[in-house]
Amino acid sequence: MTQAPPPPEMTFQKSGRDPVAIGARLEQWLATALPPGADPDVVILGGIDANGLSSETVLLDVTSTLDEDRQAKAYVLRVAPRPEDIPVFASYDLQAQYDAMRLAGSLSPVPVPRVGLAEMSGSVLGTPFFLMERVEGVVPPDVMPYNFGDSWLFDAAPSDREALQKRSVEVLAGLHGIPDAAARFDFLDPAVAGHSGETLIARNLAKTRAWYTFAASAEEWGGRSPLVERGLAWLEANLPDDMGEPVLCWGDARIGNIIYRDFAPVAVLDWEMVSLGPREMDVTWMIFAHRIFEDLAAMLELPGMPDFLTASEVREAYAAATGAELGDLTWHEVHAAVMWGIIYLRIAARQIHFGEIEAPEDPESTLYHRAMFEAMLDEVGA
Repeated sequence: MTQAPPPPEMTFQKSGRDPVAIGARLEQWLATALPPGADPDVVILGGIDANGLSSETVLLDVTSTLDEDRQAKAYVLRVAPRPEDIPVFASYDLQAQYDAMRLAGSLSPVPVPRVGLAEMSGSVLGTPFFLMERVEGVVPPDVMPYNFGDSWLFDAAPSDREALQKRSVEVLAGLHGIPDAAARFDFLDPAVAGHSGETLIARNLAKTRAWYTFAASAEEWGGRSPLVERGLAWLEANLPDDMGEPVLCWGDARIGNIIYRDFAPVAVLDWEMVSLGPREMDVTWMIFAHRIFEDLAAMLELPGMPDFLTASEVREAYAAATGAELGDLTWHEVHAAVMWGIIYLRIAARQIHFGEIEAPEDPESTLYHRAMFEAMLDEVGA
């Protein structure tokens, strides 16, 4: 088995945009988008660098006049990345994200931030964007990962961790409980974006295959991965039947994309990977995302949080919240490992672009779950 790589570089630049210019252009645009006399003033507070590696996220305050009353409101700006900034995904359908958040917030008890004004032409900032309400709270950090120690979640009492785990799984239950998802979220079927397949699972896999093709053609280094290709081949050869009625899958369903207060979710963020799919897809992602961090902690000989978000506890909590028994997760675990591999390849390409790392001779040295991924493929006979 291949030697585990060194720990990842834990700082990532996402964009080459000038935040001052963003503020000025937003201010000009809001002057036309808001009612006459609003006289908007935009203050850029900064980006969110600790979590998320995809869309640009900017915190800002907007002060404007409404009915002769001068008010300040707190917003988050979500901006699709520019091609020159080496985006993680091949395409960013910000309209689909906006619509999915709006519908999920209105059709479920899940705390999805309210979305506001949007500009989808790209004429203002160069790429589409939308504003959403800013929710105060804390997020389990990605940088450094929350299970490495010295984080509010790592230091929490076992009862508080257990409560957070239960309530996080209930987020998935709430989203998956939206009735008639296939009709209400038909715009999220991968077929809409041209990914073909006889079943929804096949179309989601075709979407992943196209994403890998995009990642492997990076000009920075041509980052092909035999491991990812091996995983894709196994997935294609072992496609399961569609597993029940499709649900709204949040996609990047992990606790690092949730804002908490008192260990309860108050905002569910980052909808770039939203799709229609089987419920197992979201549940597996939540489990596997923690497993990725646990693998890194073990590699660095840190204690980690091995009793948190275990597959058995998550399955039990999900069944209690939904009454639905999940099927076998093996296929979805391999799919998650493949997608994490693609994410790592794109992050490395971006780091090379911004001069944060040198292009490695072996692209797979950037797959921080490499040893785990290899063992998983060996176990399924891939």
